[in-house]
Amino acid sequence: MDYTNDPECKIPPALIVNMPELKENPFRNRIVESFSEDGQGNLSFNEFVDMFSVLSETAPRELKAIYAFKIYDYNVDNYLCKEDLEKTLNKLTKEELTPEEVELVCEKTIEEADLDGDNKLSFADFENMITRAPDFLSTFHIRI
Repeated sequence: MDYTNDPECKIPPALIVNMPELKENPFRNRIVESFSEDGQGNLSFNEFVDMFSVLSETAPRELKAIYAFKIYDYNVDNYLCKEDLEKTLNKLTKEELTPEEVELVCEKTIEEADLDGDNKLSFADFENMITRAPDFLSTFHIRI
């Protein structure tokens, strides 16, 4: 792959998700898809650099929040619904919780974070929720 001779070339997701920095991350596929303009995980050089910039320890909280929301929004409807939260929780816990426990955690999360009562989390709801999570910045990064 020669970027100098073909500046439009894309890095395929299979190469990216197997990088040491992402290989063990349960969200590696969603991370790559979220930064990919084509939505399939193929990254241009600029998208690749953007991904590592956002995931760096020095990126601002607001930028990290935008991409965390995109990563967790599995159905890409600009909301985190119960199904999105279930998938996220199952990834985080390596599916070690029972379906009942997952459902309870997701219901409580929506109950506590849903400010407008529509039974799903908008970006504003999500942003408000993570402001109460002091460890968000320290956990939403990868070391390069």
